[in-house]
Amino acid sequence: MSDITIHQPSAEFVKQANVSGMAAYEALCKKAETDYEGFWAEQARELLSWKTPFTKVLDESNAPFFKWFEDGTLNASYNCLDRNIEKGLGDKTAIIFEADGGEVTKATYSQLLAKTCQYANALKSVGVKKGDRVMIYISMSIEGVAAMQACARIGATHSVVFGGFSAQSLRDRVEDTGAVAIITADQQVRGGKHLPLKAIVDEALTLGGCDSVKNVLVVNRTGGDIAMTAGRDQWMADLADKQATTCEPEWVGAEHPLFLLYTSGSTGKPKGVQHSTGGYLLHAALTTKWTFDLKDNDVFWCTADIGWVTGHTYITYGPLALGGTEIVFEGVPTYPDAGRFWKMIQDHKVSIFYTAPTAIRSLIKAAEANDAVHPKSYDLSSLRLLGSVGEPINPAAWEWYYKHVGGSRCPIVDTFWQTETGGHMITPLPGVTPMVPGSCTLPFPGIQAAVVDEAGHDMPNGQGGILVVKRPWPSMIRTIWNDPERFIKSYYPEEFKGKYYLAGDGAIRDEKTGYFTITGRIDDVLNVSGHRMGTMEIESALVSCTELVAEAAVVGRPDDTTGEAICAFVVLKRSRPTGDEAKAIAKILRDHVGKEIGPIAKPKDIRFGDNLPKTRSGKIMRRLLRSLAKNEAITQDTSTLENPAILDQLTDNH
Repeated sequence: MSDITIHQPSAEFVKQANVSGMAAYEALCKKAETDYEGFWAEQARELLSWKTPFTKVLDESNAPFFKWFEDGTLNASYNCLDRNIEKGLGDKTAIIFEADGGEVTKATYSQLLAKTCQYANALKSVGVKKGDRVMIYISMSIEGVAAMQACARIGATHSVVFGGFSAQSLRDRVEDTGAVAIITADQQVRGGKHLPLKAIVDEALTLGGCDSVKNVLVVNRTGGDIAMTAGRDQWMADLADKQATTCEPEWVGAEHPLFLLYTSGSTGKPKGVQHSTGGYLLHAALTTKWTFDLKDNDVFWCTADIGWVTGHTYITYGPLALGGTEIVFEGVPTYPDAGRFWKMIQDHKVSIFYTAPTAIRSLIKAAEANDAVHPKSYDLSSLRLLGSVGEPINPAAWEWYYKHVGGSRCPIVDTFWQTETGGHMITPLPGVTPMVPGSCTLPFPGIQAAVVDEAGHDMPNGQGGILVVKRPWPSMIRTIWNDPERFIKSYYPEEFKGKYYLAGDGAIRDEKTGYFTITGRIDDVLNVSGHRMGTMEIESALVSCTELVAEAAVVGRPDDTTGEAICAFVVLKRSRPTGDEAKAIAKILRDHVGKEIGPIAKPKDIRFGDNLPKTRSGKIMRRLLRSLAKNEAITQDTSTLENPAILDQLTDNH
C-alpha cells in the first residue's frame, strides 16, 4: 500500500469527532482487550434504555450459541421512538421520504411513533402476538419503517424480503419462518414504473407451504388495481386508521429474536440469519455514533433498501436509536436522470451519505458522459462524511468519490461487514483513521478480527489468508433459523475447533499499517452490486427450466459496474445453439432465473457447451470455469480433465 496515496482526515473533522484521534481509538481498543465484557457492558448501559437492567454480560457456556445481556429486558421500538420523544425530540424530523417521482413527505418522531403504534395495534387486532413471525414485502417508504418498528413494538419477529425477489423466493421464506402475516403494498415504483408486490404475494401463497399465513395487510402505494382475498386480505389503512396511536411496548429479553433476514449460502437454500434485540440494537447504535460520527443536526442518508441488512441497521434502527434525521428514498439512482443522488443531497442538505460502490461506478460513467449530471453541477457543500458499503470499492472509484462528491474534504468510511455481523466490523473511524483507497483499514473497537491460515494460525502481515473474528460480539448472528447444525458448519467450522467466527472472505493486512483489504469470497457465494447470492441457488434456478436445461454451473467474474458478474455455463437437452438462436435461448433462461429468484440473479453471460469441464470422477472443475469467465488463458493443470476439448468450445461461443 506504500505506493498509494494516504488521505488524512482534516484537523477540523478530528476535533469535532465522536472518536477523536488515533490515541482515543487505541484507548478504546485497549479497554476492550483488557476488559472485554466491561467494555461492551459500558456501551450497552450508555446507549440503550433497559426496562430490566442486565446483570450478565456474555454467556459462553453453550458456544458458539453465545448470549449477551440475556437477563436484561428492553424494547427496540421504545429505544428508537419513545425515548427520543421523552428527551424532547417529538417535533424533530425523523424521516424525510422522497418518492420515485420526487414528492417529499416528512415524519417527526411523534408522527412516526403514532403510525408505528397504529400498525402495532392493527397487527394485534388480527391476532399477531409476541414470538410470531411477520413477513414484510414492501416498497421503500415511511410505512416500511413503521411496519418493522411495529413488529418490534409487540415482540413479533419481522422478516423483510427485498421487493425485487420472486414469488418463489418469497414462498420459500414464508415457509421457513412460519410467518402468520404478511405486510405488503399494492405496488412499488422504481424508475417511473409501477411494479407488482401484492400480486407476487398472491402468487407466492398459491405455491404451497404457506398455510401459516392468516392475514395479508396491504399498504396503498399507487392505488393500483389488485385482487383482495376475503377473510385474508385487508387494506392496512382501513385497519390501522381506527386504532389508537398509543401502544405499550412489549418488553422482551435481550436475546429475543428481533428479526430474521435471509442471505444466500453456498448451497441452494437461503439461510435465515437470526438477530437478537439487545446486542443487535447496541451495535446498530454504536456504529452509527462512531463510524458515521452522527450529530444532532446531521441529515443522514443510507441509500440501501430495507430488504437488505444495511437498510435494517442504518435506516430502521441505528439512526433512530440516536435520535437522528434520515432520508428514505424510493427509486433508482439514475431516474429521472443520473443526477438524482446529487440533487437529493443538494435539496435535503444531506451531511452524511452512505451508498454502494456499484452505484458510484455507474454514476461515474454517467457523469463523465454528461456534465449536467456530474456532481460538480450541484451544491454538495452540506456533505461532511461519505460511506461505502456492500463490497470492496476499487481505488479509482474511491478517489473519484472523494474528489468529486466529497470535494476532497469529506472522510470516506469504507465499511466491511455482513448480514451475519449486524453492523460494521472493519472500518475507518472518520476522526481517527488515515484512509487508503480500497482498504477497509482497521477493526471497529471491540472487534477482534484476524487473518489466519486453514488451520487457524495467524498469518503474518503481507500474506493473505482467511478472515476470522476471534471473540463473539454483541450483534453477531445467533443461529440459522431452524438449522443450528448449518450455523455451526457455516460459521464455526471444525478446522478452527469452533473457536473463530468464519467470515467467508479472504483478506490480507498491510505489512506496515496493518490495514485490512478484503480479497473476495472463499466459498461459492457471489457478490453482485453488494447483494450476496449462492451459485447453487442460481444453478438450481437454471436447471429448473426442465424443458431446456440438462446441467448448469455458475461462477463469478470481475465487472466494472457491479463488482462481480454472474457467468453461467449451460448444457442443454438439445444440440448446442449458436448465433441468434443462442441469444434467444439465453434470454429465455435469464428471464426464467429472474422469475425464480429475482432480476438481480440474472446471469450477465450465458455460454453453451455440449458438456462441462469435469474430472474423470465427474466433478466440475470450477477453477477452470472461473478462468474461462474472465477470458483468461488456461494455465492450470488439466491432466485430470476428462474432456479437455470442451474448454475450447466454452471459450469460443460467447
